[in-house]
Amino acid sequence: MRTSTLCSLGLVSLFTLAVGCGSTLPPKELVDARAAYQTASKGPAGQQSPAELHVAKQSLDVAERSFADDGDSPVTKDFSYIAIRKSELAAASARAQLAMKEKEAAEREAQNVQAAQLSDARSQLSTTKNNLEKTQDQLAREKAAREAAEKAAALALADLRRLGDVKQEQRGMVITLSGNVLFASNESTLLPAAVLKLNEVADALIKGNPDANITIEGHTDSQGQRQYNMDLGQKRADAVKSQLVARGVAADRITSVGVGPDRPIADNKSAEGRANNRRVEIIVQPLKK
Repeated sequence: MRTSTLCSLGLVSLFTLAVGCGSTLPPKELVDARAAYQTASKGPAGQQSPAELHVAKQSLDVAERSFADDGDSPVTKDFSYIAIRKSELAAASARAQLAMKEKEAAEREAQNVQAAQLSDARSQLSTTKNNLEKTQDQLAREKAAREAAEKAAALALADLRRLGDVKQEQRGMVITLSGNVLFASNESTLLPAAVLKLNEVADALIKGNPDANITIEGHTDSQGQRQYNMDLGQKRADAVKSQLVARGVAADRITSVGVGPDRPIADNKSAEGRANNRRVEIIVQPLKK
């Protein structure tokens, strides 16, 4: 009987010990609460949401005290559940704040890019506008210069037509001056009146044709020896060239040629024809484009 009683007491003690040992194991909710807090504390919550993380730690501490006091009780599980939610809330708040900061940074970057693009576009527009204005100003100046040149050329042509016969040929503008007006018979020295006339011709050429090349041809009638007439034609062409150069026409623009009797424009058998053949032709050659 005594032995049976001792055995029964031993079994009760073992059962009680077993139950006591089982009560030292934390409930799954508390284990999850601890893990949730560890995850939150190792994440961005420490920097982004420290207040929420502190609340989560306080909730976990409450659950831990409940477990220490009451073990695996419903109250401990409830406190553990609250601690889990607080840790998750701290982590979620941190992620939200990070996302908001990233969004704000992205928006600032986009604004900076847009501002830079707008500034660049405005700069390009300003440059284009300035270039356009410069181009328009240049075109206006070129137009004004062209109109002035055309006006000067027209005035110069009118002056030349007043001074001699002017006609347009394939070889250029031909100004014909009578030899009788320019020289005495068989002479190559310019008459005083001829000097004044040639000065006006030079002024008109400078004003209306400042860059064109000029050929001066000395023509004679057919009376007398041909070589004499050729030499006379050359001397007269040279005399006209010298006077134009003295008046300001560039010498390298002018070529003088003695044609003599070789290209008559009238019949040498009549006095009138021979007078027409005694002439000096000034050919203003067209500019090459």
